Amino acid sequence: MKSLHNARHTPVSAPVSALIPALIALLCSTSALADANGVKVGVITDMSGSYADLSGRGSVLAAQMAVDEFGGKALGKPVTVLSGDHQNKADIASSLARRWFDTDGVDMVIDFPNSSTALAVQEIARQKQKINIVSTGGAMALTNQNCSPTGFHWGWDTYSVSAPLVKRLIADGKNSWYYITVDYALGQSLEADFRKEVEASGGKNVGSTKHPLNASDFSSPIVAASASKAKVVVLANAGNDMINGVKAAGEFGLIKGGQTVITPSTFITDLKSLGPGVAQGLTYVDPFKLDLDARSKAFVERFYAKHKAYPTHGQIGVYSGVLHYLKAVEAARTVDGPAVAEKMRALAVNDDFVHAGKVRVDGRMVHDMYLAQAKTPAESKGPWDLVKYLGTIPGDSAFRPLSASECALVKK
Repeated sequence: MKSLHNARHTPVSAPVSALIPALIALLCSTSALADANGVKVGVITDMSGSYADLSGRGSVLAAQMAVDEFGGKALGKPVTVLSGDHQNKADIASSLARRWFDTDGVDMVIDFPNSSTALAVQEIARQKQKINIVSTGGAMALTNQNCSPTGFHWGWDTYSVSAPLVKRLIADGKNSWYYITVDYALGQSLEADFRKEVEASGGKNVGSTKHPLNASDFSSPIVAASASKAKVVVLANAGNDMINGVKAAGEFGLIKGGQTVITPSTFITDLKSLGPGVAQGLTYVDPFKLDLDARSKAFVERFYAKHKAYPTHGQIGVYSGVLHYLKAVEAARTVDGPAVAEKMRALAVNDDFVHAGKVRVDGRMVHDMYLAQAKTPAESKGPWDLVKYLGTIPGDSAFRPLSASECALVKK
């Protein structure tokens, strides 16, 4: 009987012992699955400041539209959208992200219509191994020297809205450039990318004036730009600063005087605020073509019905980023940041925003961009019929090549 007992005992105890590490791993991994409260997506945005119209509540709506399109659940649990106002301050954005990650169980954060807030939160997300997606901010550092294994840049960046414009304008003989630059990460990145491309294309950078965020008076920078006699004046800013700069350029006669004013960070809400009489002729590069196809036009209509405004490229970028994230969560069968990040890079991006987008190792989502121009009053057929598209810039040409990257994730 003893030998029989041992015969029965031995095959049972050995497998149980062998399964212990696997059981422990399974128990630990359940914390990476959606908890009882489900998957949580946090939209960190500007609710009341300079970038509220181009992001803000519209970005929160876009995130919810993505969740609804996905069916409202991931991994069998409900998906919840949270929102927070970063007030265009990196410290407030950082504190909110830490609390959401550490206390509130947020799995991913998105939007960031201010590059300083985006860079600050991306570092926290890296430390916490959480996913962050920048849709509205544009600083190149996000996928360059400050790239992150769990950080992604959707929509546009300062290279993609500068290099194509520089090449086109210098080919037309506009070879001297002046900059009016907002003095924080976005403006610094915009000016740096423009300067580099101007020099590489044989042009000349003749000067620059800095201004603070939310500047109320652009008379001094505009006068300096006029005095420079530069053929091109770049408003390296965004939101209300860009709008006020364009108005001042018109009042001081820059365009009438023969200077070309470039607004690289342009959103359709900016054109609506300016009106076609003031905005007409502004040329820029846009990540989103409103009439790309039936899906895109349908999204614009649904969004307008809910928000009473057309979606900006930052807002539909939030929709696209959230939708892609949820697809990756389902593919990875977990909300664990590194695992989801791997799937986000593996899956193609196909939605109402882009077709056949691809996510590179540095976190940049590559897709076609569009050369755009603000319509004249005669061309505009309605309150939101404000932009015409002059051409398509293929994704592989629009974004800085990996061969020029400083991202540590890129193998040379």
